[in-house]
Amino acid sequence: MTAPLFESSINSLTLLGRGKVRDIYAVDEDKLLIVTTDRLSAFDVILPDPIPGKGEVLTAVSNFWFGKLAHVVANQLTGIDPESVVSGEDEIAQVRGRALVTKRLKPLPIEAVVRGYIIGSGWKDYQATGAVCGIALPPGLQMAQQLPEPIFTPATKAEIGAHDENIDYATTEKLIGVDMAKKVKDTALRLYREAAAFARVRGIVIADTKFEFGLDAEGRLHLIDEVITPDSSRFWSADQHKIGTSPPSFDKQFVRDYLETLDWNKQAPGPRLPADIIEKTASKYREALTRLSGSRANS
Repeated sequence: MTAPLFESSINSLTLLGRGKVRDIYAVDEDKLLIVTTDRLSAFDVILPDPIPGKGEVLTAVSNFWFGKLAHVVANQLTGIDPESVVSGEDEIAQVRGRALVTKRLKPLPIEAVVRGYIIGSGWKDYQATGAVCGIALPPGLQMAQQLPEPIFTPATKAEIGAHDENIDYATTEKLIGVDMAKKVKDTALRLYREAAAFARVRGIVIADTKFEFGLDAEGRLHLIDEVITPDSSRFWSADQHKIGTSPPSFDKQFVRDYLETLDWNKQAPGPRLPADIIEKTASKYREALTRLSGSRANS
């Protein structure tokens, strides 16, 4: 396995910004280079220790879904080899297996969250109000129970260090327009249904996920960012899913559980992670990829 990459340094291209996980560079007026690092955030704080192989796994999982769901909606991929747009062996090594050359698109200012099960912030909202994002749900649901139908529960995009906020559908319509809101909702629900059905056959329950969309110059909708990864979704092992409890997941839950034992105020800077927590987290990410696609990162 290659050495972890906490932060990329692609000097041959102009850096446009760094997110919690991804570094974004300009290739030209029409294309971007997006490098998925091994950074890990928890409670909206970027932790000082990277997770080895995480960037490659997230890239491989996204590429898998981009290909599998391409018939549903256009996506950001250009098919250009990331190694062809950088210079020198050091930069090639930084992008190998963990970068994408994408179209430059105008991101929509919402996250298109779809929930198939009641868990997380949705469970908290349901307990308090009997609804999630203004959608009334049947009484008597238990934690981690499958919903009668998947629901579209959008959220606003927050800056780094801030929390995304759930919004109702009426607010979504105000933000992106009535027609676009319907298109995003219908597309997100179809993407989720198709992906969840496929994953279930592979022994994985996709409890919920968030999609991001962007528009091209003609206003055509594109699927962007990452797609149904352990960072953007809750993956549960089907054989460990039990209604009434929060099932173990294929993501950074080991890290969250560990951090909850510390005397830490959940503000930056984040604490260092023990080696066993880092390895268990890396292992869960790898297992998600292997189960879904039958392949391994860097294979």
